[in-house]
Amino acid sequence: APAGSARWFLGGRLNVSVNCLDQHVEKSPNRVALIWERDEPGTAVHVTYRELLDLTCRLANTLKKYGIQKGDRVAIYMSVSPLSVAAMLACARIGAVHTVVFAGFSAESLAGRILDSGCKAVITYNQGVRGGRIIELKTTVDEAVKNCPSIKHVFVAQRTDNKVQMGDRDVPLEEEMTKADSVCTPESMDSEDMLFMLYTSGSTGKPKGIVHTQAGYLLYTALTHKYVFDYQQGDVFGCVADIGWITGHSYVVYGPLCNGATSVLFESTPVYPDPGRYWEVVQRLKINQFYGAPTAIRLLLNYGEEWVKKYDRSSLKVLGSVGEPINKEAWQWFYQVVGEGRCTLVDTWWQTETGGICIAPRPSEEKAEIIPAMAMRPFFGIVPVLMDENGEVIEGNDVSGALCIAQPWPGMARTIYGDHQRFIDAYFKAYPGYYFTGDGAYRSQKGYYQITGRMDDVINISGHRLGTAEIEDAMADHPEVPETAVVGYPHRIKGEGAFAFIVLKEQTARVDHIKEELKTIVASKIAKYAVPDHILVVKRLPKTRSGKIMRRLLRKVVTEQSSNMGDVTTLDDPSVVKEILDAYQKYKEKSSS
Repeated sequence: APAGSARWFLGGRLNVSVNCLDQHVEKSPNRVALIWERDEPGTAVHVTYRELLDLTCRLANTLKKYGIQKGDRVAIYMSVSPLSVAAMLACARIGAVHTVVFAGFSAESLAGRILDSGCKAVITYNQGVRGGRIIELKTTVDEAVKNCPSIKHVFVAQRTDNKVQMGDRDVPLEEEMTKADSVCTPESMDSEDMLFMLYTSGSTGKPKGIVHTQAGYLLYTALTHKYVFDYQQGDVFGCVADIGWITGHSYVVYGPLCNGATSVLFESTPVYPDPGRYWEVVQRLKINQFYGAPTAIRLLLNYGEEWVKKYDRSSLKVLGSVGEPINKEAWQWFYQVVGEGRCTLVDTWWQTETGGICIAPRPSEEKAEIIPAMAMRPFFGIVPVLMDENGEVIEGNDVSGALCIAQPWPGMARTIYGDHQRFIDAYFKAYPGYYFTGDGAYRSQKGYYQITGRMDDVINISGHRLGTAEIEDAMADHPEVPETAVVGYPHRIKGEGAFAFIVLKEQTARVDHIKEELKTIVASKIAKYAVPDHILVVKRLPKTRSGKIMRRLLRKVVTEQSSNMGDVTTLDDPSVVKEILDAYQKYKEKSSS
């Protein structure tokens, strides 16, 4: 490993928290590790490496006091804050496995993840604060753990001064931490022990717990953080992702801290209190690298340039895009308006499963060309290949195919928790000997890679990956809706939106009412962002003779390519196509009126 990126213990044993904290505390204890940009504008909190180590050790000792041991799973349901970072590192320090659940997920989603992973404890806040609004975190946790017998304790920290109901298994976290020792001997971990699990959507129903391990993951995040963003000691690294997603794990917490960086924690939203928030933060915190999502850029682009130009962005050196392919218009705006045409813009392609960035324009030769909206160059050790329908490797350039990776890399996921067979089926079965990403890609004349989007029934809403099956499963709970099919369609701001086709049990005047009920069900079963933008009632869905729904046809309907329906001979009754097209036209006319 390069000097300073990771310190290994003898015999391939290490502790990730030592690499992220202790090694820097020895050399420069007062270096700022985290700058917490709280929701309330202008109230940033600076936390040094020494302070973060102290927080982490006290939290780790508190977990130990309440019986959390090496190998136990702990759920973290918290908004972005130094304490949530300390919670992750405290688990790492004692060898417990954290599973962070995005604090916007519903109680049912949280419970599903706790049950699947067998968590022993949850760490949460009394409430969260985002965009000036209060989010009831503890109430959601209470609702979730009612049906989770494995949970022995709920550790509750205070983000606001409001009192919340405390029960028998609830532990006031900060109170316990003040009593705890500030020294906690790190557990010696094997390089392949589990570090964390993070749930992600697949093309079939329930979310899968992606498992990352100690050494390979940490090495990969540290190296990609350093080389893709050209991170230099003393830079302020601003990744505005939530810790509930892999981007927050890899480029807010583990990569930057392993490199001894100063990492920004962004608790708010891009438009609170106004659409200048990101750029005001860049000016005030003197951010050097800014890493964000295309969906936020598309949103801000609509508010015009004045919100950007109001603030001094001269500290910026590198801009990054993550979460979904960025369209050319958003890329140009980000590059020209935000970066004044002088910052390197890296469009990064990677996944929860890859652990870190796999394809990005940098690192490269000095001043090598960057083509707008293209991920371009594979990172060290990443060997991308494109495959055709017959499972053969496509040679040459100016070609498209299924994007696979030909050899292992340190950051790759090791398994799906409790279901290794599903791991093999999902990633290694389609193209034996290769890791299948689920994405399609184009290799240009010059050999650069451009990601073209998912090849399965998975959509990407505002950078959040969501299997359409999950939305369908949620809506299927409505007693009057026997059948549903959900497809993605292009959305001006979110990248993709969900469009639902539903069949009702009987003709009813309550259609609008049922649609509202369906939206509520999806929000409570998954999360608000999963709610379909459109729900269209049809008499029946297009099915093959074997009963499989042909979502491909529904996608053609909503993207208005009905003149090019392709082969419909496998449909049980091809007349269903005209039926659905008519219903769609009526719906469109009604919507526009």
